[in-house]
Amino acid sequence: MLRYSYTDLDETDLAILDIVQHDGRVSNAELARRVNLSPPATHVRVRRLEEQGFIEDYVALLNREHLGFDLLCLVQVSLTVHQFEQIEEFRKRVSALPEVLECYHITGEFDYLLKVALRNRKDLERFVVNELTPLSGVSRIYSCLVLTEVKVDNYLPLN
Repeated sequence: MLRYSYTDLDETDLAILDIVQHDGRVSNAELARRVNLSPPATHVRVRRLEEQGFIEDYVALLNREHLGFDLLCLVQVSLTVHQFEQIEEFRKRVSALPEVLECYHITGEFDYLLKVALRNRKDLERFVVNELTPLSGVSRIYSCLVLTEVKVDNYLPLN
């Protein structure tokens, strides 16, 4: 598999990436106007950036609270065993849980940090007791409730 790096990108590629990460619904014609290229040339560049993996997907960001997910939690998990098979099984099982928005393997006192969206305290209890606790190899679970999201951003600083 070919690996591509940011060093393969020119200023126009970076401008395209910056625009589409802020507005994934931008039309090709508008994108072309903003980067001073013809629409066909812009389309070719966008397709290349997609094929090379610089653009992974286009998504709509939903309002979690409007949809009834009033509880956002950061859950730290420690494992008792750190062998490949157990780690892979934990990752597979956690990845299948729809409440888990993000999962990070981290350094420090805990092994994993999960970002979890839940509807209420009962949902949190169900998630911890029925979903996380029974997972093989889990030794400790520590939950933090998010009071206020001060900054939530998915944009990379390309400029």
